[in-house]
Amino acid sequence: MRLLRKQGHDVRVVMTAAACEFVAPLTFQALSGHAVHSELLDAGQEQAMSHIHLARWADVLLIAPATADMLAKMAHGLADDLLSTLYLAAECPVVVAPAMNQAMWAKAVTQDNIRRLHQHGVRFIGPAAGAQACGEQGLGRMEEPVEICRLLLAQQIPGMLSGVKVVISAGPTREPLDPVRYITNRSSGKMGYALAQAAVAGGAEVVLVSGPVNLSPPVGLAFIQVETALQMYDATLTHCRDADVYIGAAAVADYRPQHIVAHKIKKDGDIASILLEKNPDIIAAVAGLQPKPLVVGFAAETDDLENYAKHKLQAKNLDMIAANWVGKAEGGFESDSNALQVFWPGGQQTLAMTDKHTLATQLLYLIAEKLHEKNPVKNS
Repeated sequence: MRLLRKQGHDVRVVMTAAACEFVAPLTFQALSGHAVHSELLDAGQEQAMSHIHLARWADVLLIAPATADMLAKMAHGLADDLLSTLYLAAECPVVVAPAMNQAMWAKAVTQDNIRRLHQHGVRFIGPAAGAQACGEQGLGRMEEPVEICRLLLAQQIPGMLSGVKVVISAGPTREPLDPVRYITNRSSGKMGYALAQAAVAGGAEVVLVSGPVNLSPPVGLAFIQVETALQMYDATLTHCRDADVYIGAAAVADYRPQHIVAHKIKKDGDIASILLEKNPDIIAAVAGLQPKPLVVGFAAETDDLENYAKHKLQAKNLDMIAANWVGKAEGGFESDSNALQVFWPGGQQTLAMTDKHTLATQLLYLIAEKLHEKNPVKNS
């Protein structure tokens, strides 16, 4: 409340019955300078319709903390108190900062609700990982207020990528050995798809070049399905020739079988050898285009993360690289959460462990800043 007021924003407070057990409404009334709303039918409002009045007044609805119960209500359209009814009546952007026990956050039904809310356009800030009030450790802490305020205001920049063409590659590639076998990796495509969805929300013209994944492509973009590294190379280079930004989030196979056998390979002997040849380097090829788009790479590493990422940044002439650990207990391949170390020439920033949709918005905000620095006229 204090941080938003310091930024010059007018804030009205809605409290659930449970919230009133933690903080006295009078506290928020004093901080905001307005009466606190807690009743669905408020006789003090014209026609006793405070949820409609507040919904039309607000430019943004922020729910912090957003409990598992509130997320479930929102996901299923329940409206049994003022806040849940306000959500249904709101036509403005809705942002939530979840807070709950780590096991509750990880529960399949909670994750289903989160996916549903993402599809409905609800934006998430956090949760963060760390010590919780119950004494347990894990993902589920509400983000720190200063970070919520920063990201809330960043997300409200209208059309931060308006008029910008963004090409994103996502998912793994498959390199066939024979009609039934192939070489691939554990990439789920979740980070790339989250970036594509966030870029569309930011007003960008988005092309998503995707390897084989078990995800539905976001709406509002051009979707290109590929399988092999060579197919991804051709599709990416074609669409990057007039792109403003390229984000290489795909896990592209470094090598492919030198020969693809026309029939199923039969088991023969205790040892089998496969000759491999190198695939073209997609991100290096994009970085070599003239004119060159702003090129953002990814580095998934099991050790010495910073040195490998910085070397790749320089060696491949990238503008930015987002590095993350893989093989750890949390985050990385196949996970719904991740953390990133982002590097660019002369700077870096840590994006803490959170869900990939929130992480995608944070990373895109950094990309939009760098794009503005590179081309201030187009993005002003």
